[in-house]
Amino acid sequence: MTEPRPSLPVMDLDHLAAMTGNDTDLGIEVIEIFQHQAQLWSRLLDPRLEARDWSDAAHTLKGASLGIGALKLAAACERAEKAGRSDAAPSPAHAAVLLGEVKDALGETLEAAARAIYDLTASRKRRES
Repeated sequence: MTEPRPSLPVMDLDHLAAMTGNDTDLGIEVIEIFQHQAQLWSRLLDPRLEARDWSDAAHTLKGASLGIGALKLAAACERAEKAGRSDAAPSPAHAAVLLGEVKDALGETLEAAARAIYDLTASRKRRES
C-alpha cells in the first residue's frame, strides 16, 4: 500500500516572486526559460529509452520547475529521477507510470505558466498606465 502524496501547488507564484525579487519582467523571463527547457527535455521522458536518459531529463526538469515554484512537477520529477538512477532500474511498465505522472504534471504546469505570464503581463501594463 502506498502512502498518499501531499497535495502540492502546480505553481507557487509567491515562490516565483521570492526567486525573482518581485521583478515582473524577470519572472516572465524565468517562466519563458522554463517553457523552453520543458520543450527540450520532455522529449526524453520516454520509458523506452535508457533509464539514465529519462532520469537525466527528469533531473533537469526538476531543477527548472523549482525555479518557478512548480512544486508538483518537481516532486514527480524527483520520483522518476530516483527510480531511474536506482541500482535496480524500474520495469518498463513502472517507468511508464512514473513518466506519465511527470508528463501530466508538466502539462498542468505549462498551462499554469501560460496563465502566470498573462497575469504578470497584465499586472505590468496596469502599473505602467
